[in-house]
This record gives sequence, C-alpha cells and structure tokens, in this order.
Amino acid sequence: MTRIAFIHALTHSVVPINEAFARDWPEATRMNLMDDSLSADLARSGRGLDEAMHQRFLALGGYAVSTGAQGILFTCSAFGPCIDGVAARYPQVPVMKPNEAMVAEALAGQGKLGLIATFAATLVSMPPEFGSGIDVELALAEGALDALNAGDGATHDRLVAAQAQALRDQGCSRIALAQFSMARARAACEAATGLPVLTTVDSAVAAMRKRLS
Repeated sequence: MTRIAFIHALTHSVVPINEAFARDWPEATRMNLMDDSLSADLARSGRGLDEAMHQRFLALGGYAVSTGAQGILFTCSAFGPCIDGVAARYPQVPVMKPNEAMVAEALAGQGKLGLIATFAATLVSMPPEFGSGIDVELALAEGALDALNAGDGATHDRLVAAQAQALRDQGCSRIALAQFSMARARAACEAATGLPVLTTVDSAVAAMRKRLS
C-alpha cells in the first residue's frame, strides 16, 4: 500500500489534505507530521529561511523517509527553498511543495491569475514559482488567519472571498488560494466571484497520485 507523509507547519492544514485524500485517493496510507513552531519561528526571527530552518526541514524529511514513506507532501507554502533541499537529499522519493501542482495547473490555463494568501511570507516565497509566463496579481487576506486561529472559520472565509472579489475587479479571470488552510474558502470564493478557483489541496492530491501510480 502506498504511504504518503504529510509534513505540516500549521494545524489548519491537517484537515483539508486528509479530507481530500480520503475523498480522492482513499487507498493511500496517510501519516501526519506536525511542527507548528515553523511558521511562528519564521515570522518572529527576521532571518528568513536560514541554515537552521533548512536543517529542520531535512530532519523532518529524513524521519518521514525512515518510516517508509513513498511520497512526502509539505503543506505550508512559505518554505519552498527548504523543501527543495529535502527533494535533493532524497531523490528516490517524490517530495512535493504544497503549491507546485497548483502552479503547474495555473500555468496550463489562460488569463490573469489572482493569488490570495493569509500568511504574508507566502506572498514573498510563492510568486517566483510561476516564472514570467503568467500575469499574477497578489492579495493578502489580512486577519483571516487570526480568525481561523480563533476558531472563526466563517470570518476567515468571508475575508478571503472579499479579496477574491477585489482581484476579480482588478481583471483577474481565475483565483488561486495559496495555502492548504485556505481550501475551506473555495466555495465562498466561487460564490462571490463566479470565477474558477484553484486550491493547493485538490491539485496536490491529483499530482501525487499520478507520480506514484
């Protein structure tokens, strides 16, 4: 049976990806590794993705491999270079960034893309992954992550959907939700804008299954 390790930096990422796998790839065996200090330490340190952070990711990846994981999916989008380091260390295992499958899907589409995040660092690390072949407009849903942390999912979804509307009004013809924790707002964004909405969660499940099939 295929064993997939999810490595989380935010507790809110756990439910969306497990629900998506249960729905779209129930045969896969799932394991969840959580270090909820990663995002807090990144935001607090002011040092960016330094060597210490890279070593932490290598340790997490190494543990996942040691358990027999045949694929590793990181679920926080602010740590791209650290995830690249894990992929280079373990070339025998598909190691996926949370957003790479959605980026590929976005690049295959047409029209201006609106990218929304609730964690500011994501809007620094993620846009370069799109390259220069796509027009991307960025938006931060301020307060949404705080609302989710406080257990107020409805406010989170409303704030994200408001940014989706603003992006539509700026000429975006499709919306992308940058973080796994935001997948819950997909329906709200679709209802608010009438636009197609990509999520990292749904794209990642399909891509990992394809790699390991």
